[in-house]
Amino acid sequence: MPQLARRIGRAKPSAIMQVAEKAKRLKAEGRDIISFSIGVPNFLPGEHVYAAAREALQKDSGQYGSNRGSDALLDAFLAHMHKIGLDGYGKVNIATGIGAKHVIYNLAEALLDEGDTIAFPTPYWTSYLDIAEIVDAKIDLLPCPPSQDYKVTPAQLDAALAKKPKVFLFNNPSNPTGMVYSKEEITALADVVAKYPDTWIITDDIYNRMVFDEVGYHNFVHVRPELRDRVIFIDSLSKTYGMPGWRVGFMAGPEAVAQAIVTMNSNHITNLPEVTTAAAVAAMCGPQDVPTQKNAEFQAKRDQVMDVMSSLKGVVCPRPQGAFYVFPDISVAFGKTHGPSGRKVENDVDFCNMLLETKGVACVPGSAFGEPRALRISYTCPTPQLAPGLQRFAEFFNELA
Repeated sequence: MPQLARRIGRAKPSAIMQVAEKAKRLKAEGRDIISFSIGVPNFLPGEHVYAAAREALQKDSGQYGSNRGSDALLDAFLAHMHKIGLDGYGKVNIATGIGAKHVIYNLAEALLDEGDTIAFPTPYWTSYLDIAEIVDAKIDLLPCPPSQDYKVTPAQLDAALAKKPKVFLFNNPSNPTGMVYSKEEITALADVVAKYPDTWIITDDIYNRMVFDEVGYHNFVHVRPELRDRVIFIDSLSKTYGMPGWRVGFMAGPEAVAQAIVTMNSNHITNLPEVTTAAAVAAMCGPQDVPTQKNAEFQAKRDQVMDVMSSLKGVVCPRPQGAFYVFPDISVAFGKTHGPSGRKVENDVDFCNMLLETKGVACVPGSAFGEPRALRISYTCPTPQLAPGLQRFAEFFNELA
């Protein structure tokens, strides 16, 4: 039979979804499973979002929409950006997509030719590596161990940008670590970025409204407005508004980049659906009580998880200040044997498999994010499940010898 394209051989299924599917399968078999695996916010948007969707259905035009996004949606996103201090953009600087992942994939196609280099820190969100490999880019990883709080340093960034990558991809707050860069840290990195005018900067900041401890959200453009001509800001409704399934993502950046994404849209998705658009406008322009409340709840859950992590001897876990993840280094467990099962933990994958099979708790191995010493805990499960899940985690860890 004819052969598939070579790029399909470079495409890999999501490691996160594989864990989630295994947990789902065990649950279907009757197991009591608590999932700390998939990164969904696990709350629903306010009623005003559903009301807007219902009204849009009643007024459905049945027509194609804009490849860029409707005027109402673009205006709503510009107002949304204004709230976090990102001003100076117009509709020509904006483009939409079927979620932030789609926008990032489009940017990879628009900015990277085969053999171009993309650089990003490790740990990274799994899709960064996968997308880069699909478009056949070279990848320069910047290792950021727990000893430096999983954050890239100015010296690391300077060394990476000196090699003139086509794209530097930056994530703040971070998935999988939950770490947030302070204004001082962003300023130091922005000073480095300013030295290298030939590199595009993508800031994947979809958790920008999920920041704790009054650290605040900071972008390179905040401290260096002149970088606006090559910084591309990514945002999404998925996390902030509890709308991952609605699939609405945005980018704001140079007009030429936005137009490239619009052109890409014209060749595959055409436009976002009217109903989705109406819901997105309502989410951004309507009451903000739900996301505000959930952010406070996530901060309290973060504290609950950290209390348990700090009680486990040998576990190193930098304190996250955003998103809804904790990323402990559990390498102290490697080489130990789980007493009740008699099985030896060789690595992060063993740890997560045994934790799921013996205690019914699903976590994602850190190797999926480029950091095999760790694992990711997503603490968005229903609140009544969090304490029992953490107790099981601690029991498993304490059964290792």
